[in-house]
Amino acid sequence: MKNRLIDLIIKKAFKYSDEPIFKLVSGKMSNYYFNCKAVTLHPEGMYLIGNIIFDIISGLNIQGIGGLTLGADPIANAVAYTSFLKNKPIEAFVVRKTPKTHGTMLWIEGNISSGDNVVIVDDVITTGQSTIKAIEKANEAGFDIKKVIALIDRQEGGREAIESIGYELHPIITKDEIMAVYTKKLRANSIGY
Repeated sequence: MKNRLIDLIIKKAFKYSDEPIFKLVSGKMSNYYFNCKAVTLHPEGMYLIGNIIFDIISGLNIQGIGGLTLGADPIANAVAYTSFLKNKPIEAFVVRKTPKTHGTMLWIEGNISSGDNVVIVDDVITTGQSTIKAIEKANEAGFDIKKVIALIDRQEGGREAIESIGYELHPIITKDEIMAVYTKKLRANSIGY
């Protein structure tokens, strides 16, 4: 499943240029970019992500999975759906970027409570700041964070930033893994395969 997910990411979500033309959230320019929504919102992508992450977290007695909106939302939903199909339901939750300005004015939406075991997810980790914000809000809500998972680790310091606050990051795929497959495909195409 992981190999198929890598292929899907390269086909639908990965952009590469010899020159750094892609502006990241941090403001930094990069020669590659991952638009993971093209995979996390894709039917097969949801299936693969839901199953891969469910297998990683099964046995941890998890009640909730979520992270900072919008990147984490389809990942959490895919895992929640998969968990129901496997008769081990896990609630999806959303961490807002800013608190709701009306009604209950919540930072976190979902059917989870203080003391629940949760997994924090994100689509792409670069600096780790959005994941760290989700971790902070989950801690403030009293959740017990059992695992932090990223679909892709760009390997640009995010893992270290997350680990510096006491959480180990578990990436499903790294930039190096994507680049190895991408480079192999380029070579195969240039040779005429």
